Amino acid sequence: MQELHDAPLAPLTTFRLGGPATRLVTATTDAEVIAAVREADADGTPLLIIGGGSNLVIGDKGFEGTALRIATSGFELAGTTLELAAGEVWSDAVARTVEAGLAGVECLAGIPGSAGATPIQNVGAYGQEVSSTITEVIAYDRRAGETVALSAAECAFSYRHSRFKADPDRYVVLRVRFALEDADGLSAPLKYAETARVLGVEPGERVALADARETVLKLRAGKGMVLDPEDHDTWSAGSFFTNPILTDADFAVFHTRVKERLGDGVEPPAYPAGEGRTKTSAAWLIDKAGFTKGYGDGPARISTKHTLALTNRGAATTEDLLVLAREVVAGVREAFGVTLVNEPVTVGVSL
Repeated sequence: MQELHDAPLAPLTTFRLGGPATRLVTATTDAEVIAAVREADADGTPLLIIGGGSNLVIGDKGFEGTALRIATSGFELAGTTLELAAGEVWSDAVARTVEAGLAGVECLAGIPGSAGATPIQNVGAYGQEVSSTITEVIAYDRRAGETVALSAAECAFSYRHSRFKADPDRYVVLRVRFALEDADGLSAPLKYAETARVLGVEPGERVALADARETVLKLRAGKGMVLDPEDHDTWSAGSFFTNPILTDADFAVFHTRVKERLGDGVEPPAYPAGEGRTKTSAAWLIDKAGFTKGYGDGPARISTKHTLALTNRGAATTEDLLVLAREVVAGVREAFGVTLVNEPVTVGVSL
């Protein structure tokens, strides 16, 4: 188990932002993860868990405490059952499932970060969410002081949310188990209209697994959502804001605001999100509020490829990023009466 003091955290995040940690521990086995967590809890030391760093906004002052980087490895495939160690690189794991001819996560290709983070956020994109294939999450329960196995139902998954996100200081994910599908080399039925259109099929149809993965990777790359050290549009946390889910009453008010601002011929995106609830598009809101691609003149700007990504152009600080994020939130609220919520986890700072 590697240990460093006054250790830079910015290189461990996709934003490449944030100050140092008092202490940085890198654990390569579940036992080392548990030992580090128990030590911090016993001493009353603040603990920051870091996986792939793709969903973190760390303050410029850094983190006073122990940062635990989970670098465990393990890809175990038995039939259609997959078990991933928390430290496995998610995009690599997806590629391996496609190579194995198994469907269920192929449209989650190219998402940065580690496997252990996927159930926390209920990661999803292009019509798939991990909650549809996760069967069990093995985690260390800091409150009980023991390793537990939580079923999918016990994980309480919802849109970009879970039991782990609701109670962030209780569980440390160690392993994630998935039930995939052998569909003779075909993908799961495509749910996302853009993906189906590019592939020349109708939503609900299946295509070759490799074709589905490659199409998603191309779509993501076109939006700056595939990591590339040379492309500052990818120095981000991907989607910075979640898509708002509104009650029927709130959506009616929002709809009126859209008509007032943009005219009677404009209809906002609207997707069913459960009884009496409608989901709309954060990217659409940002764009229509005047924050177009490339917006900003400082070291933190909106991506030139996608309005939903806030980016570090190479010399930004976390405060630069937060100033931009606050401007976007305030602008969207003023324009449409909808308050955007940040998707990345903030450490030592807030919007």
